[in-house]
Amino acid sequence: MRILIVGGSGFLGNELVRRSASDGHVVAATYLTRPGTAAGVEWLPLDLRDRTAVVDVIGGFGPDVVINAAYRQSDWETTALGAAHVAVAVSGTGGRLVHVSSDTVFSGKAITYTEDCVPDPVSPYGAAKAAAETAVQVIDPAAVIARTSLIIGDGGSPHERLVHSLATDGMRGVLFTDDVRCPVHVSDLAAALLELANSDRAGIHHVAGTDAVSRYELGCLIAQRDGLDPTRLSTGRRADTDLPGPIDVRLDCGLTQRHLSTRLRGAREFVK
Repeated sequence: MRILIVGGSGFLGNELVRRSASDGHVVAATYLTRPGTAAGVEWLPLDLRDRTAVVDVIGGFGPDVVINAAYRQSDWETTALGAAHVAVAVSGTGGRLVHVSSDTVFSGKAITYTEDCVPDPVSPYGAAKAAAETAVQVIDPAAVIARTSLIIGDGGSPHERLVHSLATDGMRGVLFTDDVRCPVHVSDLAAALLELANSDRAGIHHVAGTDAVSRYELGCLIAQRDGLDPTRLSTGRRADTDLPGPIDVRLDCGLTQRHLSTRLRGAREFVK
């Protein structure tokens, strides 16, 4: 199978590239500023804001499957319009699209969200992600839209690097005790996305971990795993700040999990 990973040089993208290549697929991956390091992969420069370039790259590779894992939190054009450009290009080739979305499409007012809940974003990034979902659904109704949460690995994710900086480098900052998510391990997420790509599923799917934990609790778990002192992690409350975005968002993944053989573990299990 020919698989194209859009945003292949990112944290999730790199895992998708690695797993797809190891499974014997023909893999290409796009990047904006610099290619990834995986060997045996065709690295393609691409700016998602350029619709013509998106159509040319996807049409030129001729993928059976495209997984769009690209985003830029501060850039509406990349996150929203770029997703639409990818959907248009994939629909033109007859390939299968899996679009990675986010729990930031929700405000947190309901706390727990199922796949049929209507997005009500409260941040610019959440609004861009919600717009991207709408565009993908309209352009390619057969596509999978996979909402996920905070992505964690075995040391390489942004949140793990933040915890290390706070615990060892004297970096000033706090981890919120009221900012709750359902973290997912990057390998579980990548496996689930590829499984969905190889299925006949369509529409919204929730792909996150089973444990709802605060950023502070998650930081403590990471610190303990990595031999750091959790008492060096300072705490705060997101509710006491003016940062835009939801506070407590928990994705209910029960429906999606019933269609997956990949088990979506909780953070208290995979951060050890």
